[in-house]
Amino acid sequence: MTLGVIGVGHLAASILKGLLRVGMSPGEMILSPRGYGATLAERHGFLLAKDNADVVAKSRLVLLAVRPADAPLALDGLPWREDQIVVSACAGVPISQLASAAAPAQIVRIMPLTASEIGASPTLVYPLRPEIEPYLNAIGSIIELETEDQFEVGTVSAAIYGWAQALVRESSDWSVANGLSEAAARKLVAQTFVASGRMIAESDEPMDAILKSLCTPGGITEAGLVHLQDQRAIDAWRQSCDVVLERLRKTT
Repeated sequence: MTLGVIGVGHLAASILKGLLRVGMSPGEMILSPRGYGATLAERHGFLLAKDNADVVAKSRLVLLAVRPADAPLALDGLPWREDQIVVSACAGVPISQLASAAAPAQIVRIMPLTASEIGASPTLVYPLRPEIEPYLNAIGSIIELETEDQFEVGTVSAAIYGWAQALVRESSDWSVANGLSEAAARKLVAQTFVASGRMIAESDEPMDAILKSLCTPGGITEAGLVHLQDQRAIDAWRQSCDVVLERLRKTT
């Protein structure tokens, strides 16, 4: 089954690297010539299409990873068929806006992360189709959602992914300023965030209970959290989530 890619930017490049990482054949993927398409085709052996119409003509699955504002127009006027699936990675663009442009193809929405390239993306999907499962499993784990509204809420985590990296950077910079080497600080802080996530992801214990076990009365974890709460940092974090969700829903 040939996978076509329309919109070969940073996210699509990460996904493609993740697919290659597990041994998928570059000869079964055809890229739009725009963006990084020509460069990736030359470097890794992907097929290179003449244009987007050529991508659609030669593919069964088509990954759409253009800017959200450009998504419907990018699909319009292309030679879509009933046996095709458009896999949209365009945040905030609902199926209803894509379906008419790509008719009679089916539409699936996904929200992967750039961690796809290391096989670590928790990828949202709605609705899940068996044809795309091998690709999503190759780049990480699948999180299937039941409604499109749930998908919009889940998409906020794509922004949180960036915020978490900002926190890693700030914590690492603070550690360096206070005496750690840059290499040690980066590794320590990054792996601390990984460890925190794994403890929650791989345990059935309530999250409140996990956190409570770390917050010894009078201890360092409690002291830092109290300060964050006093500075309304936790409130600001939640409000930032609200800002992102509101923007997604306005687009929708």
